[in-house]
Amino acid sequence: MTRKSSNALRRDIHVVAASQGGYFTTNQAAKIGYDRRRLVYHVKARNFERAGHGLYLFSALTPTENDALVRHSLWSRGRNDTPQAVVSHETALGLYDLGELLPSKTHLSVPLNFRKKPPRGCVLHKSVLTKEDWNEREGFRVTTPLRTILDVAASDTVPQEQLDKAVSEALDRGLIRKTKLMDAMRGHPAERRLSQSLRKKR
Repeated sequence: MTRKSSNALRRDIHVVAASQGGYFTTNQAAKIGYDRRRLVYHVKARNFERAGHGLYLFSALTPTENDALVRHSLWSRGRNDTPQAVVSHETALGLYDLGELLPSKTHLSVPLNFRKKPPRGCVLHKSVLTKEDWNEREGFRVTTPLRTILDVAASDTVPQEQLDKAVSEALDRGLIRKTKLMDAMRGHPAERRLSQSLRKKR
């Protein structure tokens, strides 16, 4: 196997970090060619910064405005080094600029078998999500507008008036089609609340 040059290693780790808000994991670095000794060297040289257990920040990259969400996503990675958490509920509403909620905590949806203890300031919602339920952002995933509306509608923490406003804005901006919402809410635990939101929209 041909040994990569320092420039090639730096280029490859830069590509990975740039797609994850400036961060990369120990496993990702190892696959590229950075062994632990090289990582220690680059931390001392301030090319990389330790950002958590098995997590590094590429110093030359400026963290994004959603830096905390990127870090939470990478925190949730499983044994295969793949993030498991998806930004959801009130936090997702904020990302889509729907409603006027100002959540004090970050809401994340995780698989039913997720076992990690949430970081301070995070609320975990165990649920089953498919690829159709989330969108990709730079360094993290967020539930789609439709899934977000369904999730917050089923939550006791979101007042009806805020749900009404979020539904109205999502429909007005074309983030959700009314027919799709009506299909999705049929038989859903929050069907009554969503029906009320649609009645007010008329």
